[in-house]
Amino acid sequence: MKKPIYILGIESSCDDTSASVICDTKVLSNVIANQEVHSKYGGVVPELASRAHQQNIVPVVQQAIEKANITKEELSAIAFTRGPGLMGSLLVGTSFAKSLALGLKIPLIEVNHMQAHILSHFIDENLNKTPPFPFLCLTISGGHTQIVKVTDHFEMEVLGETIDDAVGEAFDKSAKILGLPYPGGPLIDKYAKLGNPKAFRFTKPKVGDLDFSFSGLKTGILYFIQKQQRKNSRFIEENLHDICASIQFTIVEILMDKLKNAVKHTNIKHIAIAGGVSANSEIRKKLQFAEKHFGWTTYVPKFEYTTDNAAMIAVTGYLKYLKKDYSDITVTAQARLKVTQ
Repeated sequence: MKKPIYILGIESSCDDTSASVICDTKVLSNVIANQEVHSKYGGVVPELASRAHQQNIVPVVQQAIEKANITKEELSAIAFTRGPGLMGSLLVGTSFAKSLALGLKIPLIEVNHMQAHILSHFIDENLNKTPPFPFLCLTISGGHTQIVKVTDHFEMEVLGETIDDAVGEAFDKSAKILGLPYPGGPLIDKYAKLGNPKAFRFTKPKVGDLDFSFSGLKTGILYFIQKQQRKNSRFIEENLHDICASIQFTIVEILMDKLKNAVKHTNIKHIAIAGGVSANSEIRKKLQFAEKHFGWTTYVPKFEYTTDNAAMIAVTGYLKYLKKDYSDITVTAQARLKVTQ
């Protein structure tokens, strides 16, 4: 009987401190400490984020190991997010992972945060299906919007990406324009369910077949709201659900248009989504529609593996562990890291 492989994953790229223990590809624990402190600033404050990571990392890791019902001495390796992300936040996770790996005399494994979002599809969950290679993955989050062709676990090619802002930022900034608290993306999704998606029209940006652009859309939404408020100061309150539904409809249409183009270009019909925005109910609904009408097979992660979490770091660490792809103790955090690095 083969010895189980226990990987501790540590994720600290932005404002969530997370630790997870997996046995092979099965999640035993996935602990996340959220930072409430940022909501009053309307966005993540890097300095406050790194301080909160310093406070959270020890109890979060301890809790993850206890929940997994193992001892730290049973760990096979420690995987951590090297980047991309906020430098101060990444340094906390990197330093802690290096120290713990050194103390336990076990391998250290660096993980690319964007690759981990994609590879979260290989977490072993009851009834889940893992995408076969090659597949296309739409990675959508607060910091990234990309269509990635995945030929193997660590062989990826970016087919298209945003030339300015990420889709998650478009959701959050639109919410801010409407006076909704941070993070506003989930609130737009919630209110959109009660509104008419065709109530207001917003212009889709004209960029390349597989590229995205959201800065013009954000500006268009801002000008539209300002113009309507000059006519009626209560415009937002009276039309909130319709505005949210129309914004969400436009953003999801943009994402789906690009995915259709990517399928046409590559002839690959296995489509996965990953990243925080993949929790959005409308994009999930549109993918279900695509399965029925375009013959796609779609792969949607469980909600808890869409936002930043350490289970995806741990499973990526496990896949690297099998290849003995370990990191040197001199490894440093890297705020900018492409999905292909």
